[in-house]
Parts: sequence; structure tokens; C-alpha cells
Amino acid sequence: MPVIQSNYTAPPLFKNAHIATIYAATLRKVNFKSEKRERLELSDGDFLDLDWAFSKNQTKKLVISMHGLAGNANRPYMLGMGKIFTENGWDYCAMNFRSCSGEINRLYRSYNAGATEDLEDVLNYVLRKNNYEQIALIGFSLGGNLLLKYLGERDQLPPQIKVAVAVSTPCDLGASLKALNLPKNKLYTSRFEKNLKDQLFERQLAFPKELEKQQISACNSLLAIDELYTSRAHGYASASEYYEKCSCLQFLPNIKIPTLLLNAENDTFLTSASFPKKIAQESTFLYLETPKHGGHVGFIQYKKMYYQEERALQFITNHL
Repeated sequence: MPVIQSNYTAPPLFKNAHIATIYAATLRKVNFKSEKRERLELSDGDFLDLDWAFSKNQTKKLVISMHGLAGNANRPYMLGMGKIFTENGWDYCAMNFRSCSGEINRLYRSYNAGATEDLEDVLNYVLRKNNYEQIALIGFSLGGNLLLKYLGERDQLPPQIKVAVAVSTPCDLGASLKALNLPKNKLYTSRFEKNLKDQLFERQLAFPKELEKQQISACNSLLAIDELYTSRAHGYASASEYYEKCSCLQFLPNIKIPTLLLNAENDTFLTSASFPKKIAQESTFLYLETPKHGGHVGFIQYKKMYYQEERALQFITNHL
């Protein structure tokens, strides 16, 4: 499919990528909340929590959404997506990745950008328990990479999975890590590092034989955290192997359902690898939309609903 010409126009103030990113992440308020939290027992003996909300009328349509690094189901972008879909006849299931719902998970491992086995467990559970005929998948940032990897690494998907949307997604994890390490992104990396180190200190108390406090304290970058914990806890020899094997870029040509990748050109988290124009042009199913503005998950409009939410609803509706 050709690259899509975007209709998104940012208000003047929010053409600045940093203002859009920070405002959307920290100041946005969404009048929406989940109706039920459900604990899912995973196939390896661990758990994660699902936050559910429902359409006013009974429906056989479901959206499953995945948050980004150090996020959870209560992030404004997750709530905004839940609001627009439940108001338009869909049930909504927001995944909290392992250890992201306020309680540390049971195992030493947690979540990462390539942990598609957790999404598979969620889908298997939903399909066993419910009678949904149409399922759409939505992922943000790290969750977008996980989603695209899931779609492309499997030769067959459950037939109920019809369409997908990935927003502000780093398609090459190693390249995006280098981008995050640039001085212009120091504010974001500092916040990520603090959140992730706080989680590691909590994990150290639960697994003192696996981690030492001094090791965590010595981590002074996202790369160091991935070297110490993310890679090795999930079976990779190093951070570089984790980035190489889990980056979704290599899986995009094998995607076989209509999938929208919405990445802003001014997203400071992304590099050229996250704008795979040639792959999209040669694909029957991958649609690439690259607005000039939007920052990282900051597609703000002159109304409460953000562009990524309206665009996701439009794309998913048009491809059922």
C-alpha cells in the first residue's frame, strides 16, 4: 500500500514535538475509567491484569490495547482510546503488562518489547471465554512494537483478529535507544530511568539472589538497565541481542491483516527505521501514515479527542 497522506494538523503550539509529547503525557485529562479489573493467570505461572470497559449495547466487537514503556492501562492515551471505542459500540480490554498494575509479578522476568507470548495468552483467554467475532489490536510505543512483532512473526492468527493500529512505534529498538540518548531527550530518559530503577529496587527485594542493590544503583542509562535486567531476565545474552531479536521492523513484511502504523515525523523517540516506506509500498496490508507533527503519542487537536483515537476508529471501522 502507498504511504497515506495524513489529514492531521496540529494546533500551532503543539507543532513543537516536546510540548505535544509532555502535555499529552502529563496534563491531559480523560473522562473515562474501566469498569472491571480481571487477573489473568498466564501459561508460565505468572499473572497480568486486564482492565475492561464495555459498550452500552451488547456487542461482539472487542479492542485490546497495549501501553508503552513504564506505562499502564490508566495512561491518558489508553483511556482516550477506551472512551472513543466504547462510545462507538466496542468493548475495550486494556492490558497491564506484568508488574505494571501496581503489584509486582511473581516471576523474576516481567515484560519487554517482544514478549508476544503474553498477548497470545490474553487472546487465547478472551477467545475461550467470550464470543467476540471481531477483534482489533492497538499498541502504543513499546506496545506497538510488541503488537507488530506478534502480527508478523506468526504464519496464522486467530480468524477473529481483523485489524490493528500501532501508534508512535519504534520499529528498531536499538536505533530508538540511541535517539533517546540524545541531549534533547534527556527529560524523557531521566523519567524512564527513575521509573524502571524504582521497579528494579522493588524486584530486588523479591529476588535478592538475582539482583543486587549496588547493580541497580550503578545503572545510569536505559542501555545499562537493559544490559542488567531486561535482556538477561528474558533469555537474551545482551541488550543488543534483545534489540535485534525483538525489533518489529524485520516482521513487518509478513503482516497479513490491515494494519496502520501512525508515526509522527517529529517524534524525537524515532529514527528513519520507524518510517518503513518501502516495506509499506510493497505490502498489501501495512499502511504507513506519517504526519509532520504529533510528537510521541501527542496528536492533539482543537477538541478533547486526539487524532490517534479518531484515526484508529476510522481505520478499524473501514477495514472490517
